[in-house]
Amino acid sequence: MIKIYDTENISVSEILKREQTSAGVENIVADVIANVRKNGDKALKEYTKKFDKADLTSLEVTEEEIDEAFSQVDDKFIEIIKKAKENIYNFHKHQVKNSFVISEQDGVILGQKVIPIEKVGVYVPGGTAPLPSTVLMTVIPAVIAGVSQIVMATPPNSEGKVNAAILAAAKVAGVTKIFKVGGSQAIAALAYGTESIPKVDKIVGPGNAFVAEAKKQVFGVVDIDMIAGPSDICVVADGTNDPVVIAADMLSQAEHDKLASAVLITDSREFAEKVSVQIEEQLKKLPREEIARTSIDNNGKIIIAETIDRAVEIANEVAPEHLEICVDNPFDYLDKVKNAGSVFLGKNCPEPLGDYFAGPNHTLPTNGTSRFSSPLSVDDYVKKTQFTYYTKTALAKVSEDVAYFAQKEQLTAHARSATVRFQ
Repeated sequence: MIKIYDTENISVSEILKREQTSAGVENIVADVIANVRKNGDKALKEYTKKFDKADLTSLEVTEEEIDEAFSQVDDKFIEIIKKAKENIYNFHKHQVKNSFVISEQDGVILGQKVIPIEKVGVYVPGGTAPLPSTVLMTVIPAVIAGVSQIVMATPPNSEGKVNAAILAAAKVAGVTKIFKVGGSQAIAALAYGTESIPKVDKIVGPGNAFVAEAKKQVFGVVDIDMIAGPSDICVVADGTNDPVVIAADMLSQAEHDKLASAVLITDSREFAEKVSVQIEEQLKKLPREEIARTSIDNNGKIIIAETIDRAVEIANEVAPEHLEICVDNPFDYLDKVKNAGSVFLGKNCPEPLGDYFAGPNHTLPTNGTSRFSSPLSVDDYVKKTQFTYYTKTALAKVSEDVAYFAQKEQLTAHARSATVRFQ
């Protein structure tokens, strides 16, 4: 049963505590990475047989397999994938940043080049809930950025086949290569390379605790998008909402993972109690009831705030991955939102709209990290190189200033480098 709190009787920090578990994960992942580095494809095939029950002779998905999977997916879903792709593309194309050059007087030219990352690895979960939406959200911004090689890793089933919907989404989105490998071993392979899988420059995409830990451990060898934890949603709703709807929105995230978190902040105790009843009723009808119920029982919370303004303040302390503001005038509160991965405004904007279709990215900061990080974007697939040009005359005007600054740091060679051309 979800717990209801009054902020007068308990601190917000106590309310927002969440069950977490990572016992033993760090050492297990370190061993997997070391094995993959040493034994390459052999280690990957052994892990695939052990964890996925698939005995593979080849790790790469062939064009024939992709085409076969595409033909197996119903036409309606293909049409929806294409519509979603268009929406995602149209949103993310506005994130493109251009290089710039500043030509100053007296022989000084400064600038910045925006350069696509060459090789990106995309991890796509394929276990209890295969995520073709993740393919679209991670790959399309990379295509817009100009990434030349997009390598996808996703686990196969026991027959050695990748989920057909995932392969169909990969074909539509523009993936370069696809490999049948999952878990922390996939992250290791993308980071260090094997006989079959190329070493990439950056790894993006969600996963379980082992995948998250592997990304953490390979960071520095490659870049990563973020260390994503279990999903979470925070709903700010006044008492004019339909409790059936709000309960459904909360359960949309609770069914992700037993460690997922669903929080409602409302200004009405009567409404809070109605939502609590609805959550119990709707839980009974979910195929993933066990997962969702564990999430609700351990991490689900309803918080009574004095006003909706105070509710938004509490939401900023939560710093949620997803924030729904379910009121009639949501734009009145948008400027007050300081910490949230993605904001869903109004009574007709459920979070799954963002998961699949609207266009903004669904790869978002979790565990309160929206306090300092951002959704996945085109920016994640580019790097910036700056450049400087001075003529000798221009350097002569500033060389003594540069040398004086260097001497203050007791770096004599720096100072001499600035002045030696004029001695």
